[in-house]
Amino acid sequence: MANHELLNNISHRDLRVIADRSLDLGDNTPTVLAFPNEFRQLQSEFPICFCKDPDTGQFHCAAVLGFEDNENLFFVDGNWRSQYVPLMLQKGPFLIGEPSPETGLQNVEPMIHIDMDHPRVSRSDGEKVFLKQGGNSSFLEGIRNVLEAIYQGRQHSKNFIEILLANDLIEDFSLEICLSDGSKNTLRGFYTIAENKLNSLSLDVIQKLMSSGYLQAVYMMIASFENFKRLIHFKDSEAA
Repeated sequence: MANHELLNNISHRDLRVIADRSLDLGDNTPTVLAFPNEFRQLQSEFPICFCKDPDTGQFHCAAVLGFEDNENLFFVDGNWRSQYVPLMLQKGPFLIGEPSPETGLQNVEPMIHIDMDHPRVSRSDGEKVFLKQGGNSSFLEGIRNVLEAIYQGRQHSKNFIEILLANDLIEDFSLEICLSDGSKNTLRGFYTIAENKLNSLSLDVIQKLMSSGYLQAVYMMIASFENFKRLIHFKDSEAA
């Protein structure tokens, strides 16, 4: 159960956050929310797909890290083995909170909140959140940049998915995973770019995608599918 609090340098003056990557601290996830503004970093190491929220039916972008529940194949012998860490893993226990419409507050900048029940939160170990005099630590300033990228990324994702849906450019796919021990599994429930429809788009739509920066994101998603081979290799090595 999350326990969100508005971050402040009085009640949280001694707060620390364990920044090491660890499966025991929240990195044990097979998929993580991803944003078009980080696709350039993600596409060189992770497959990027679309997932559909089972409750709302809405699409979101996701980086794939594993094939099973609680599986992250980018960990081996307790070590993280990719150069880039997705933004949603970088943020740890922090999140952006916006005033609800009921407050009547207008033009208020989003503020940093923290989940006090997150396993990374500590009073004794990890990175200091605030300096002794009450100022932000360099660690917190880095988190602020991550949260700003996520905040912007959410709007980018919304616009990106809207234009793709408007042009029928999202389709489901399945992937057969064959391991060297003879076992086979099929990955389902993910979506990707409909390449046939992409190739038949009008010049007007292509121009719209290009001017918005989303055409590049489209091709980064397509290119990222080669990373499924890498994930299968990781899975095969784990099973050996």
